[in-house]
Amino acid sequence: MAVYSIKDLENISGIKAHTIRIWERRYGLIHPNRTSTNIRYYSDADLKKLLNISILNQKGYKISNIASLDDKQLRDRVLDLCLDSRNNDIQIESLMVSMLELDEKKFANVLSSAVIKLGFEATVEQVLFPFLERIGMLWQTGTINPAQEHFISNLIRQKMIVAIDNEMQSLVAKGPRIVFFLPEGENHELGILFYSFIARKEGLNVVYLGASVPMDDLSVIHQIRPADAFFTSFVTAREKNELQTLLLKLSKAFVGIPFLVSGKQVKELQPYLPNGFTSISSIKTFKESLKILKFTE
Repeated sequence: MAVYSIKDLENISGIKAHTIRIWERRYGLIHPNRTSTNIRYYSDADLKKLLNISILNQKGYKISNIASLDDKQLRDRVLDLCLDSRNNDIQIESLMVSMLELDEKKFANVLSSAVIKLGFEATVEQVLFPFLERIGMLWQTGTINPAQEHFISNLIRQKMIVAIDNEMQSLVAKGPRIVFFLPEGENHELGILFYSFIARKEGLNVVYLGASVPMDDLSVIHQIRPADAFFTSFVTAREKNELQTLLLKLSKAFVGIPFLVSGKQVKELQPYLPNGFTSISSIKTFKESLKILKFTE
Protein backbone atom coordinates (compact mmCIF):
# COMPACT_ATOMS: atom_id res chain seq x y z
CA MET A 1 0.00 0.00 0.00
CA ALA A 2 1.35 3.42 -0.94
CA VAL A 3 1.82 6.14 1.67
CA TYR A 4 1.19 9.80 0.85
CA SER A 5 1.96 13.03 2.66
CA ILE A 6 -0.55 15.85 2.72
CA LYS A 7 1.67 17.63 0.17
CA ASP A 8 1.32 14.60 -2.14
CA LEU A 9 -2.46 14.84 -1.83
CA GLU A 10 -2.28 18.53 -2.71
CA ASN A 11 -0.13 17.85 -5.80
CA ILE A 12 -2.35 15.07 -7.12
CA SER A 13 -5.79 16.46 -6.33
CA GLY A 14 -5.13 20.18 -6.69
CA ILE A 15 -6.79 20.76 -3.31
CA LYS A 16 -4.74 22.93 -0.95
CA ALA A 17 -3.37 21.22 2.15
CA HIS A 18 -5.10 23.85 4.32
CA THR A 19 -8.46 22.94 2.77
CA ILE A 20 -7.84 19.22 3.25
CA ARG A 21 -7.17 19.81 6.95
CA ILE A 22 -10.40 21.80 7.29
CA TRP A 23 -12.40 19.04 5.60
CA GLU A 24 -10.84 16.48 7.90
CA ARG A 25 -11.59 18.44 11.05
CA ARG A 26 -15.03 19.79 10.17
CA TYR A 27 -16.56 16.95 8.13
CA GLY A 28 -14.41 13.88 8.82
CA LEU A 29 -14.17 13.20 5.07
CA ILE A 30 -10.87 11.34 5.38
CA HIS A 31 -9.05 10.00 8.39
CA PRO A 32 -5.26 10.16 8.16
CA ASN A 33 -2.92 8.01 10.17
CA ARG A 34 -0.09 9.60 12.08
CA THR A 35 3.55 8.78 12.60
CA SER A 36 5.16 8.50 16.01
CA THR A 37 6.06 12.18 15.65
CA ASN A 38 2.39 13.09 14.93
CA ILE A 39 2.84 13.77 11.17
CA ARG A 40 -0.15 12.96 8.96
CA TYR A 41 0.13 10.29 6.28
CA TYR A 42 -2.51 8.92 3.94
CA SER A 43 -3.35 5.65 2.17
CA ASP A 44 -4.41 4.82 -1.40
CA ALA A 45 -8.02 4.70 -0.17
CA ASP A 46 -7.71 8.22 1.27
CA LEU A 47 -6.28 9.52 -2.02
CA LYS A 48 -8.99 7.90 -4.16
CA LYS A 49 -11.73 9.25 -1.92
CA LEU A 50 -10.24 12.74 -2.01
CA LEU A 51 -10.10 12.65 -5.82
CA ASN A 52 -13.77 11.67 -5.94
CA ILE A 53 -14.61 14.45 -3.50
CA SER A 54 -12.64 16.90 -5.67
CA ILE A 55 -14.64 15.87 -8.75
CA LEU A 56 -18.00 16.49 -7.08
CA ASN A 57 -16.83 19.72 -5.49
CA GLN A 58 -15.65 21.05 -8.89
CA LYS A 59 -19.12 20.40 -10.27
CA GLY A 60 -20.83 22.47 -7.58
CA TYR A 61 -21.60 19.90 -4.87
CA LYS A 62 -21.33 21.42 -1.40
CA ILE A 63 -18.87 19.74 0.94
CA SER A 64 -21.60 19.36 3.57
CA ASN A 65 -23.68 17.37 1.06
CA ILE A 66 -20.71 15.28 -0.07
CA ALA A 67 -20.00 14.40 3.56
CA SER A 68 -23.46 12.82 3.83
CA LEU A 69 -22.72 10.31 1.02
CA ASP A 70 -21.43 6.85 1.75
CA ASP A 71 -18.57 5.44 -0.37
CA LYS A 72 -20.88 3.74 -2.90
CA GLN A 73 -23.03 6.84 -3.38
CA LEU A 74 -19.88 8.91 -3.80
CA ARG A 75 -18.53 6.59 -6.52
CA ASP A 76 -21.92 6.44 -8.31
CA ARG A 77 -22.25 10.23 -8.46
CA VAL A 78 -18.72 10.56 -9.79
CA LEU A 79 -19.25 7.86 -12.42
CA ASP A 80 -22.29 9.73 -13.78
CA LEU A 81 -20.19 12.86 -14.17
CA CYS A 82 -17.18 11.08 -15.65
CA LEU A 83 -19.20 9.47 -18.41
CA ASP A 84 -20.33 12.92 -19.57
CA SER A 85 -17.65 13.76 -22.14
CA ARG A 86 -18.32 17.49 -21.81
CA ASN A 87 -16.50 17.41 -18.48
CA ASN A 88 -12.87 17.18 -19.60
CA ASP A 89 -11.44 18.04 -16.19
CA ILE A 90 -13.64 15.46 -14.52
CA GLN A 91 -12.56 12.81 -17.01
CA ILE A 92 -8.92 13.56 -16.25
CA GLU A 93 -9.63 13.05 -12.54
CA SER A 94 -11.38 9.78 -13.34
CA LEU A 95 -8.44 8.57 -15.43
CA MET A 96 -6.24 9.39 -12.45
CA VAL A 97 -8.39 7.14 -10.27
CA SER A 98 -8.31 4.33 -12.86
CA MET A 99 -4.51 4.58 -12.86
CA LEU A 100 -4.27 4.43 -9.07
CA GLU A 101 -6.64 1.46 -8.94
CA LEU A 102 -5.11 -0.24 -12.00
CA ASP A 103 -8.71 -0.42 -13.28
CA GLU A 104 -8.66 -1.07 -17.03
CA LYS A 105 -12.46 -1.21 -17.29
CA LYS A 106 -12.92 2.24 -15.76
CA PHE A 107 -10.27 3.64 -18.09
CA ALA A 108 -11.95 2.11 -21.15
CA ASN A 109 -15.41 3.39 -20.15
CA VAL A 110 -14.27 6.98 -19.70
CA LEU A 111 -12.17 6.99 -22.86
CA SER A 112 -14.88 5.40 -25.02
CA SER A 113 -17.44 7.92 -23.82
CA ALA A 114 -15.12 10.80 -24.72
CA VAL A 115 -14.30 9.39 -28.17
CA ILE A 116 -18.00 8.97 -28.99
CA LYS A 117 -18.72 12.61 -28.17
CA LEU A 118 -15.50 14.35 -29.16
CA GLY A 119 -13.86 12.06 -31.71
CA PHE A 120 -10.47 10.39 -31.30
CA GLU A 121 -8.28 13.41 -32.14
CA ALA A 122 -10.09 15.83 -29.82
CA THR A 123 -10.12 13.25 -27.01
CA VAL A 124 -6.35 12.84 -27.25
CA GLU A 125 -5.71 16.59 -27.33
CA GLN A 126 -8.28 17.71 -24.75
CA VAL A 127 -8.27 14.77 -22.32
CA LEU A 128 -5.29 12.43 -22.76
CA PHE A 129 -2.51 14.97 -23.37
CA PRO A 130 -3.37 17.07 -20.27
CA PHE A 131 -3.69 13.85 -18.27
CA LEU A 132 -0.30 12.59 -19.44
CA GLU A 133 1.35 15.92 -18.63
CA ARG A 134 -0.08 15.72 -15.13
CA ILE A 135 1.04 12.15 -14.42
CA GLY A 136 4.42 12.88 -16.00
CA MET A 137 4.99 15.63 -13.44
CA LEU A 138 3.84 13.39 -10.59
CA TRP A 139 6.04 10.52 -11.79
CA GLN A 140 9.13 12.74 -12.01
CA THR A 141 8.58 14.03 -8.46
CA GLY A 142 8.09 10.49 -7.15
CA THR A 143 4.50 11.10 -6.06
CA ILE A 144 3.11 8.10 -7.96
CA ASN A 145 4.52 4.64 -8.48
CA PRO A 146 6.24 4.15 -11.87
CA ALA A 147 4.27 0.91 -12.28
CA GLN A 148 1.02 2.88 -12.21
CA GLU A 149 2.34 5.27 -14.85
CA HIS A 150 3.44 2.35 -17.03
CA PHE A 151 0.03 0.70 -16.64
CA ILE A 152 -1.94 3.68 -17.90
CA SER A 153 0.62 4.65 -20.57
CA ASN A 154 0.50 1.18 -22.07
CA LEU A 155 -3.31 1.25 -22.19
CA ILE A 156 -3.22 4.57 -24.05
CA ARG A 157 -0.50 3.24 -26.34
CA GLN A 158 -2.68 0.22 -27.22
CA LYS A 159 -5.57 2.53 -28.17
CA MET A 160 -3.33 4.62 -30.40
CA ILE A 161 -1.80 1.63 -32.15
CA VAL A 162 -5.28 0.28 -32.92
CA ALA A 163 -6.26 3.67 -34.36
CA ILE A 164 -3.08 3.77 -36.48
CA ASP A 165 -3.65 0.21 -37.75
CA ASN A 166 -7.21 1.11 -38.75
CA GLU A 167 -6.00 4.23 -40.53
CA MET A 168 -3.33 2.34 -42.48
CA GLN A 169 -5.91 -0.07 -43.91
CA SER A 170 -7.41 2.58 -46.18
CA LEU A 171 -4.64 5.11 -46.82
CA VAL A 172 -1.98 5.33 -49.50
CA ALA A 173 0.93 7.58 -48.51
CA LYS A 174 1.70 10.00 -51.34
CA GLY A 175 3.06 12.97 -49.46
CA PRO A 176 6.58 13.86 -48.27
CA ARG A 177 8.45 11.50 -45.94
CA ILE A 178 8.47 12.49 -42.26
CA VAL A 179 10.57 10.62 -39.69
CA PHE A 180 9.28 10.41 -36.12
CA PHE A 181 11.81 9.75 -33.36
CA LEU A 182 12.82 10.57 -29.82
CA PRO A 183 16.48 11.39 -29.07
CA GLU A 184 18.56 9.34 -26.63
CA GLY A 185 17.20 9.50 -23.09
CA GLU A 186 13.66 10.33 -24.20
CA ASN A 187 11.22 7.44 -23.69
CA HIS A 188 7.78 9.08 -23.51
CA GLU A 189 6.63 8.26 -27.02
CA LEU A 190 2.84 8.67 -26.76
CA GLY A 191 3.02 12.19 -28.14
CA ILE A 192 4.97 11.30 -31.28
CA LEU A 193 2.87 8.16 -31.72
CA PHE A 194 -0.27 10.27 -31.84
CA TYR A 195 1.21 12.88 -34.18
CA SER A 196 2.39 10.08 -36.47
CA PHE A 197 -1.26 8.99 -36.61
CA ILE A 198 -2.28 12.49 -37.71
CA ALA A 199 0.50 12.56 -40.32
CA ARG A 200 -0.73 9.28 -41.80
CA LYS A 201 -4.27 10.67 -41.99
CA GLU A 202 -2.91 13.68 -43.83
CA GLY A 203 -1.33 11.38 -46.43
CA LEU A 204 2.34 11.71 -45.47
CA ASN A 205 4.86 8.92 -45.81
CA VAL A 206 5.62 8.13 -42.15
CA VAL A 207 8.78 6.44 -40.88
CA TYR A 208 8.35 5.76 -37.16
CA LEU A 209 11.54 5.02 -35.19
CA GLY A 210 10.24 5.28 -31.62
CA ALA A 211 12.08 6.17 -28.42
CA SER A 212 15.73 6.89 -27.54
CA VAL A 213 17.24 6.89 -31.04
CA PRO A 214 21.03 7.58 -31.13
CA MET A 215 22.15 10.37 -33.45
CA ASP A 216 24.34 7.98 -35.47
CA ASP A 217 21.37 5.65 -36.08
CA LEU A 218 19.25 8.60 -37.17
CA SER A 219 21.93 9.55 -39.72
CA VAL A 220 21.99 5.99 -41.10
CA ILE A 221 18.21 5.98 -41.49
CA HIS A 222 18.40 9.31 -43.30
CA GLN A 223 20.93 7.87 -45.73
CA ILE A 224 18.75 4.83 -46.46
CA ARG A 225 15.46 6.73 -46.72
CA PRO A 226 16.10 10.47 -46.85
CA ALA A 227 13.65 12.46 -44.75
CA ASP A 228 11.76 15.50 -46.00
CA ALA A 229 11.14 16.43 -42.36
CA PHE A 230 11.71 15.18 -38.81
CA PHE A 231 9.38 15.21 -35.83
CA THR A 232 10.66 14.85 -32.28
CA SER A 233 9.59 15.64 -28.72
CA PHE A 234 11.18 16.54 -25.38
CA VAL A 235 9.44 15.54 -22.16
CA THR A 236 12.26 14.50 -19.80
CA ALA A 237 13.39 17.32 -17.49
CA ARG A 238 16.57 19.07 -18.65
CA GLU A 239 18.26 22.48 -18.52
CA LYS A 240 17.39 25.05 -21.18
CA ASN A 241 21.01 25.27 -22.37
CA GLU A 242 21.16 21.49 -22.73
CA LEU A 243 18.01 21.48 -24.85
CA GLN A 244 19.25 24.32 -27.06
CA THR A 245 22.58 22.54 -27.57
CA LEU A 246 20.79 19.36 -28.67
CA LEU A 247 18.56 21.27 -31.10
CA LEU A 248 21.60 22.98 -32.60
CA LYS A 249 23.34 19.60 -32.96
CA LEU A 250 20.35 18.22 -34.88
CA SER A 251 20.29 21.32 -37.07
CA LYS A 252 23.96 20.88 -38.02
CA ALA A 253 23.61 17.13 -38.61
CA PHE A 254 20.65 17.52 -40.98
CA VAL A 255 21.22 20.80 -42.77
CA GLY A 256 18.17 22.16 -44.59
CA ILE A 257 15.75 19.50 -43.27
CA PRO A 258 12.73 20.93 -41.39
CA PHE A 259 12.26 19.84 -37.78
CA LEU A 260 8.94 19.88 -35.96
CA VAL A 261 9.50 19.80 -32.18
CA SER A 262 6.98 19.35 -29.37
CA GLY A 263 6.76 18.29 -25.75
CA LYS A 264 6.53 19.69 -22.24
CA GLN A 265 10.14 20.94 -22.18
CA VAL A 266 9.78 22.88 -25.44
CA LYS A 267 6.57 24.46 -24.14
CA GLU A 268 7.96 25.43 -20.73
CA LEU A 269 11.58 26.31 -21.51
CA GLN A 270 10.87 28.04 -24.85
CA PRO A 271 14.38 27.41 -26.20
CA TYR A 272 15.88 29.27 -29.14
CA LEU A 273 14.93 27.31 -32.27
CA PRO A 274 17.45 27.02 -35.12
CA ASN A 275 16.39 28.02 -38.61
CA GLY A 276 13.92 25.49 -40.03
CA PHE A 277 12.69 24.35 -36.62
CA THR A 278 9.00 24.81 -35.70
CA SER A 279 7.43 24.40 -32.27
CA ILE A 280 4.28 22.25 -32.33
CA SER A 281 1.85 23.07 -29.54
CA SER A 282 -1.41 21.61 -30.85
CA ILE A 283 -3.01 19.50 -33.57
CA LYS A 284 -3.88 22.73 -35.39
CA THR A 285 -0.27 23.98 -35.57
CA PHE A 286 0.88 20.51 -36.62
CA LYS A 287 -1.59 20.30 -39.51
CA GLU A 288 -0.64 23.81 -40.62
CA SER A 289 3.03 22.78 -40.67
CA LEU A 290 2.18 19.68 -42.72
CA LYS A 291 0.37 21.80 -45.28
CA ILE A 292 3.47 23.97 -45.68
CA LEU A 293 5.63 20.87 -45.93
CA LYS A 294 3.43 19.35 -48.67
CA PHE A 295 3.33 22.67 -50.53
CA THR A 296 7.14 22.99 -50.56
CA GLU A 297 7.77 19.34 -51.47
